[in-house]
Amino acid sequence: MIDLKQAINGTVEPPACDQTLCIRVISATAGDAICSWEIDERFLNGHQVVMGGYITSAADITMAYSMASVLEENQVFSSINLQTTFLRPLHVGNAIVESTIVKKGRKTCYVEATISQNEQYVAKVTSSIMVL
Repeated sequence: MIDLKQAINGTVEPPACDQTLCIRVISATAGDAICSWEIDERFLNGHQVVMGGYITSAADITMAYSMASVLEENQVFSSINLQTTFLRPLHVGNAIVESTIVKKGRKTCYVEATISQNEQYVAKVTSSIMVL
């Protein structure tokens, strides 16, 4: 198991899913996380825009860093649900994914993420995450 706190500070490689999606953590502290996503042609669908599943995955990864930044050493977490609202197409290039824990309970957290490109919002993702 990879400790995401160590991935944040660069002492271990991030999980394979982060590397596959070309996502890099910029910062993750106090429930807020920012990641940079380098998008290439591998992520495009038949309409030549990024497939929605990749967008949701990028948000899910960033939300994991938000969670990792606030949990105790012995705690782990798992997404209960994810809901994505697509606002505009996402294209090849760089995107910024930002997430924040809106409400942290003992067993459940509510987390929101936004994906933007060229300073325009592309999608908004919400998730309930269970602390185990």
